[in-house]
Amino acid sequence: MRALKILMFTTFYPPYSFGGDAVGVQRMAQALVRRGHDVTVVHDKDAYQTMGGDVEGKSYSDDGVTEIALSSGWPMMTNLMTQQTGRPLVHGGSIKQIIDDGAFDIIWHNNTSLVGGPGLLDFGKALKIYEAHEHWLVCPMHVLWKENKALCETRECLKCTLSYKRPPQLWRYTGFLERKLEQIDLLIAKSEFSRQKHKQFGLQKDMTVLPYFLPDIDASALPEPAEHDRPYFLFVGRLEKIKGLQDVFPAFDKYPDADLLILGDGEYTDELKALARDNPRIKFLGRKSLDELNAYYRGALGLIVPSVCYETFGIILIESFRIGTPVIARRLGPFPEIVEAADAGALFETEDDLIEAMTTIQTDASWRTRHGALARKGFEERWREDRVLAAYGVELAKAAHARGDTGLAAAFEAGAFENGPA
Repeated sequence: MRALKILMFTTFYPPYSFGGDAVGVQRMAQALVRRGHDVTVVHDKDAYQTMGGDVEGKSYSDDGVTEIALSSGWPMMTNLMTQQTGRPLVHGGSIKQIIDDGAFDIIWHNNTSLVGGPGLLDFGKALKIYEAHEHWLVCPMHVLWKENKALCETRECLKCTLSYKRPPQLWRYTGFLERKLEQIDLLIAKSEFSRQKHKQFGLQKDMTVLPYFLPDIDASALPEPAEHDRPYFLFVGRLEKIKGLQDVFPAFDKYPDADLLILGDGEYTDELKALARDNPRIKFLGRKSLDELNAYYRGALGLIVPSVCYETFGIILIESFRIGTPVIARRLGPFPEIVEAADAGALFETEDDLIEAMTTIQTDASWRTRHGALARKGFEERWREDRVLAAYGVELAKAAHARGDTGLAAAFEAGAFENGPA
């Protein structure tokens, strides 16, 4: 079986990235390289600069993935043209050349909002995947967070877009996106909740649910639990209002028995620090390396996930499960689906629910031990890299058969995404 040639498109890719969607793309690319495949990732460096990212001093991982950064020299205008037209007007020629020169078996789209928009989706003749890491297909703002203040339940996109001070995308009202999606052979949602939200907000094309994954960790290689002088709960993630951390602080004002350690940074950091300034048990520790992060997971009583928006998945949940640390997540979006699938923790709706869950975890050692073990078991059975990659292989084989590419289907059926080429 030959090695497959795979081309991935994504707006953001590490180190030119901000959040979990880019890390998810990177993990997939690295996993496929480890299985012997030739993976090229094309991302939009212009978008990272437009969104305020510092491009100086960054370097790619030495992981075998070929990275191509699109850069025009005038990032704001380039991105505005893509955002407004839904087409890669500036980088289109370069993208077509990459496709023509590559003879790729798979073209894999991941959040194409600024790397090329819908107009990118019919480039090339390979098997085509679109992976919906966000809700961009049905939401100009990506997150179904109406007017930057509430969950979106009904579409008022024009008013909402203007409230974010973004120019409206008129192509969204023409059927352009729907026509381009017809070129996609496999459209992926990251959770059943996200699949249903796409359908609710008008997406007609069928989606297949394939979750995020993580590579397993050898227990003997795990770092020692992080040292902290008091019991603690953990928050991990980008510090944005939609992540809901501000809702957790009042509970910790009433819960003196443990600290809250916050790992991450973001545009809402200063406001959060101001809200927590009178509580010395709420501590902001900034960004941490992977080993440091795992050490904090190991030492935590539990991970608190309080997002107030509709996430598509929640990678930090399975990061915690992998270590065997239970989760307390808001009963919202995909979190109930994930936590209940493994019985890996507790869900909350109110401040009292949150305090009750924290009390149970801290005072009932048998509860924490049992649900921590179930978290680890759930990770092994549902979200471990080899399990999820095998599921991708099954779905990609179906997609290849549907388009009449029996040779590519045979490669998937022979284990291309499980063990790689022989």
